[in-house]
Amino acid sequence: MSGNDSSFSIHARELGSWENFIYLIHDHATGRAAVVDPAWDVPAILDMAREQDVRITDVLLTHSHPDHINGVEELLAETDAQVHLLKAEAEFWGACPVVPTLYHGGDVVQIGETPVELWHTPGHTPGSACLHLPGHLIAGDTMFVFGCGRCDLRGGDPEQMFNTLRRIGEALPGETVVHPGHNYAVKPTSTINEQRAGNPFMQFDQLPDFVHYRMHEHDRVRNAPYAAVDRATLTGGG
Repeated sequence: MSGNDSSFSIHARELGSWENFIYLIHDHATGRAAVVDPAWDVPAILDMAREQDVRITDVLLTHSHPDHINGVEELLAETDAQVHLLKAEAEFWGACPVVPTLYHGGDVVQIGETPVELWHTPGHTPGSACLHLPGHLIAGDTMFVFGCGRCDLRGGDPEQMFNTLRRIGEALPGETVVHPGHNYAVKPTSTINEQRAGNPFMQFDQLPDFVHYRMHEHDRVRNAPYAAVDRATLTGGG
């Protein structure tokens, strides 16, 4: 699976028992590539790079949960890549096994000629990041297709998640392609317009309603693979 722009490509591979998507951002002009959230099967990640004939120069981390970072050290043993991480997540993590370059939300990492803007999107963890490229959002565990990440783990905050998802929905053009951190839905990617219409977590106007649904209702009433949920169904016609 891949998403293509005139100047870069986003390649994806599902790896691991938790259906993680590991992404490879390929800058066409230079042949450089960044791996997003290397985990589970580093040889498969290296194979993906060889298939695309790219050189892995960077590692971008959306957050520090083990299922997204358990391949970092092995990958760095095979490449000279630089690790990039939001400062807020490094402070939350506190045990990064490598020395990353730290950023604030809004900073840009250049992968060759491809700009990757690091958005600070707290809610799943305090320093979670989404990676914004022209026309694309690699969302980590902040936004799934028709879902969002849990807020009941250490560092999770449903109020922050509510504000983060509202901000994403308002800031991005509707045709922006969303690339989630896990393959939990009826299809691997979506668009912001589809998420505005069918992601239940983007249907709430009031914070208390969102918090109640995220913390008490969602995991009881929904099972993967996630499909669209319209507002009328979610609110009982309200």
